Amino acid sequence: MEPLHEALRLIKRQTELENAMRRPGGIRVTEERELFQLRNALTQYPAALTAIVEAAARMKRPIDTISVSDIERSTQ
Repeated sequence: MEPLHEALRLIKRQTELENAMRRPGGIRVTEERELFQLRNALTQYPAALTAIVEAAARMKRPIDTISVSDIERSTQ
């Protein structure tokens, strides 16, 4: 899988887990472990992560609402 696609998928899942932690009832231990694994996996894609963050900032949108095509358009 392309690094940009994979990094964006990981970021979106990370956001889902973080939002689940904020809801009443909290989060299960397995989900918390998954969150740590996701954060660790994201370190493998520093260039893709930078491109995603910069594109979201340029577009003034939350990271989890953008797509790969949005990122590609903003970097051209």
